[in-house]
Amino acid sequence: MAFLTFIFTLAWHAFGLFIVVLFFAFLCYCVYVKYIHLKYDHIPGPPRESWLFGHSPIFQRTMKNDGLVHDVFLEWAERYGAVYKLNLLHHVLVFVICPETVKEVLMSSKYPKDLFLHTRLFSMFGQRFLGNGLATARNHDQWYKQRRIIDPAFSSLYLRSLTGTFNERAERLMTKLADIADKKSEARMLELVNRVTLDVIIKVAFGMDLELLEDTSLPFPKAIETCLQGMILNTRNVFFRLHPKNWAFVEEVRAACKLLRSTGTEWIQNRKLALQSGADVPKDILTQIIKSAGKEENMTKEDEEFMLDNFVTFFIAGQETTANQLAFCIMELARHPHVMEKAQKEVDDVIGMKREISYDDLGKLVYLSQVLKETLRIYPTAPGTSRELVEDIVVDGIRVPAGATCIFSSYVSSRMERFFKNPLEFNPDRFHPDSPKPYYCYYPFSLGPRSCLGQNFAQMEAKVVMAKLLQRFDFALMPGQSFDIRDLGTLRPKGGVICTVTHRKHYCQ
Repeated sequence: MAFLTFIFTLAWHAFGLFIVVLFFAFLCYCVYVKYIHLKYDHIPGPPRESWLFGHSPIFQRTMKNDGLVHDVFLEWAERYGAVYKLNLLHHVLVFVICPETVKEVLMSSKYPKDLFLHTRLFSMFGQRFLGNGLATARNHDQWYKQRRIIDPAFSSLYLRSLTGTFNERAERLMTKLADIADKKSEARMLELVNRVTLDVIIKVAFGMDLELLEDTSLPFPKAIETCLQGMILNTRNVFFRLHPKNWAFVEEVRAACKLLRSTGTEWIQNRKLALQSGADVPKDILTQIIKSAGKEENMTKEDEEFMLDNFVTFFIAGQETTANQLAFCIMELARHPHVMEKAQKEVDDVIGMKREISYDDLGKLVYLSQVLKETLRIYPTAPGTSRELVEDIVVDGIRVPAGATCIFSSYVSSRMERFFKNPLEFNPDRFHPDSPKPYYCYYPFSLGPRSCLGQNFAQMEAKVVMAKLLQRFDFALMPGQSFDIRDLGTLRPKGGVICTVTHRKHYCQ
C-alpha cells in the first residue's frame, strides 16, 4: 500500500511538473508573439480581433458564412493602402499592392516561396500532396533543376503539336452540348468544362483516354475537389485536423491525395518501362519529361519524388484553373450579349465553318484573347502568390522587415479603382492591343521566373474551347443564377453557370 502511495505521489508530482513546464512554454510563446507584434506594429492594418489568434477569427467567420476572404482583403487594401499586415498566431502576413514592389519581388529569383504555405501544401494532414514540385519548391537550385527538365515539354514548338488534341477533346464537348440543345435541357457549364479540361490534361500530359465527359463514375474529379477543399482548410485553419468532428473529412482528403499520387506512380512507372523496352509511346508531356530527366547527370531518388509532385500539380492546376476561367468567361458573355456578339463575329470571320482550328487561327482571334484576359482580371482563378523576404524592403515609405511573408494578390489589385477604371465592369477593350498595358497590377499567372509554366498551354486550350462554343451555340443563363464566387484556393463560379444552349442558325450540323 505504501508503494502504491509512493507511485501515486510521484505521478502527481510529475504531472504537476508537466503542467508547470507547459505553462512556462506557453508563457515563452506569448512573449515571442508580443515580440512579433512589436516588430511589425509600425505597419498599418486592421485591428487584431484576438491578441493571440490575430485576424484568424475573421477568416473563420467569413468562411463559415460562405463569404469570400479575398473580398475582405480588398476592403482592407482600400482602407489601409499599399501595404498592410495581418496576424495569425506568431505568423505575420504583409499584403503588398504597390506595383513597384510587385515588380521588385516577383521578378527576382532571390525571394523564395514562403515557408508557411510551403509546409501546408507539401503535405495535407500527414499525406504528401504537392511536395517540392514546381509550384512549391523553396530551394532555388532544386526548383531550377525541375524547371530545366520540364521546360522542353512546354516549348512553343511542342505546344503547336497539341492543337489537334485540343480540337478533338473540344469536339467531344460540342457533341455533348449539341445533345443538350436538341433535348432543350439545361447545361451545367462548370461541370462540363471541368471534365473536358481534365480530359485534355490527362490526354496531352499522360497519354490516357478516360472519356470523362461520358463516364461520370471515375474518381478523379471528386478527388481533385476534395484535395482543393482540404487545401483551403489546411492553410486557413491550423487547428482544423485537431477537432474530432473534422476527422472523417481529414481521412477523405488523405485518401484523395493518396489516390492521385498512387495513380501518378503507376502511370510514370508504366511509361518508363515502355520507354526502356523500346515500345511505341505517346509523344506527350510525360514522355518529354522522362526523356529530359534521362539527360541529367545526377538524378536521385528525391528527383523521382519531385516528378510525382509535379504529376499531382499538373493534374490539379492543369485543369482546375482553365476550367474555372472558361466557366467565368461563359458566365460573363451570357451577362453581356453585345460582347458575345462581337466575339462570335470575330470567330465567324476567322474560323468560319471549319471544325479544325489551327495554331495560326488562334493568333488571329484577338478580341477573344481580350475577353479571356478580362475574365482573368475580374476572376483570377489563382488569386495570388506569396514570397518570403530575405532582406528588409521599403514599400510606399514603410519598412517591411526581412523574414516577413509577403502576399501579392492579383484579385485585389485587379479590382481596385486606382488601377482600373470601373473595375467591376466587364470590358475586354481594356486589353486592346493599342491600350496601355497594366503595370504590375495584373498577374493571374504570377510573374517572373516563378510564373506559371503552363500559361500558354492553358490559354491555347481555353481559346480553342471558347472559339468552338461561340462558333456553334448561343447560350443564356438560367433565371436566378448566382454570380457569387466559391473559394477553394482557386476561384470558381458558385452557381455552376447553368445555361440554356441553342444551335446558332448558320451552324446546325
